[in-house]
Amino acid sequence: MNTTSHRKRRISAVAILGLAASMAATGTGLAATTPPSAVHATAATAAAAPPRSFQGTLPAPTGPYAAGEDVIHLTDASRPDPWVPSSGPRQLTVTMVYPAVPGTGNPAPYTTLAEAAGIIQRRKLPTGSGITPQNLSGVTTHAFDGARPQRGKYPLVVLSPAAENPRMMLTSLATDLASHGYVVALVGHTYEDSGETLANGRTPPCAICDDPTLDFDSVAAGRALDVSFVIDQLTHGSTAWRLAHLIDKHEIGMAGHSIGGAAAAATMIADPRIRAGVNMDGSFHPAPLPGRINRPFLMLGTAENHPVDGHDTTWGQAWPALGGYKKWLTVAGADHFSFADQDLLLAEAGFPTSPLSPERGVMITREYVTAFFDQTLKGIHSPLLDGPSPNNPEVLFQS
Repeated sequence: MNTTSHRKRRISAVAILGLAASMAATGTGLAATTPPSAVHATAATAAAAPPRSFQGTLPAPTGPYAAGEDVIHLTDASRPDPWVPSSGPRQLTVTMVYPAVPGTGNPAPYTTLAEAAGIIQRRKLPTGSGITPQNLSGVTTHAFDGARPQRGKYPLVVLSPAAENPRMMLTSLATDLASHGYVVALVGHTYEDSGETLANGRTPPCAICDDPTLDFDSVAAGRALDVSFVIDQLTHGSTAWRLAHLIDKHEIGMAGHSIGGAAAAATMIADPRIRAGVNMDGSFHPAPLPGRINRPFLMLGTAENHPVDGHDTTWGQAWPALGGYKKWLTVAGADHFSFADQDLLLAEAGFPTSPLSPERGVMITREYVTAFFDQTLKGIHSPLLDGPSPNNPEVLFQS
């Protein structure tokens, strides 16, 4: 039952970009909430409108530091790729975002051209959307390649994206965390999304996205192996990343969106180095048993699917099993993509999004995830987590 529930929500969530594209091209998809005459008018207007020119911009980071960025490539020689064993050892592309000195480095691209083309192809975006590989890869990220790092050591936060979503869809959160004094590792889970450009220059497409029998417990467990390997590479004195000395290896957290949230829990169970975890609107696969996670955990989801006694029963199963400091928050008006970059980019491309404005979705996600890691990894108490805030009336404390 839980897997079926997750699959229905996953199919719905990952189809939003494609659905929006269909709506822009034909006017379909609005009939449930819009009279037929309005649907026809919308279709006619879309057909008559000139092609859009998409110029995406993510919100600027809010912390005192700039966000530096490096992209690294890692190979886990100890295991074959779980989805395409014939490709050889597991290869991962990871974006490292770190506290940097303002005014240094060069603007970082959002994606490679091949990654952007993969997103457009996977989502079946029409040419009339105005979204091209060139302008999608050129989305303003407010991160800077090769920026000079701030001195000091900082907690490491690993981010894992939703099913079918490449790692860059959590860039808004990554840059903000870096600006507040975190080193962030955005992990691309190869063959699980629209494409990650590997060290050899290839950008392989998704190998599992269209599998109706996919076992999400296996996906979460595989991502836990990916993340533990990344942490090994970043903290064991290797040369995997030129700025690994910035990392405080004793203060490590993980946050994930959708199946990435399930992976955060799975990684905490498998790897005691993860001191705090965040699940953003994802079913647990599986729900943790009592005694398996006795460290801080934040559950942050939509008010529609994740209130107490909500549709996703895995949250109700997980809550009493979590043994450490914990918070269960929902966001009114949010949809599944309010916690990542999608809604914001959709809105900038002229597509409809959730009732919650995309800017508010990004802001709320940043504020509460940062507050949680400040409290659990840095020991800085955040009143934001004590209860409802008049500045964030959309955020509901479930328990």
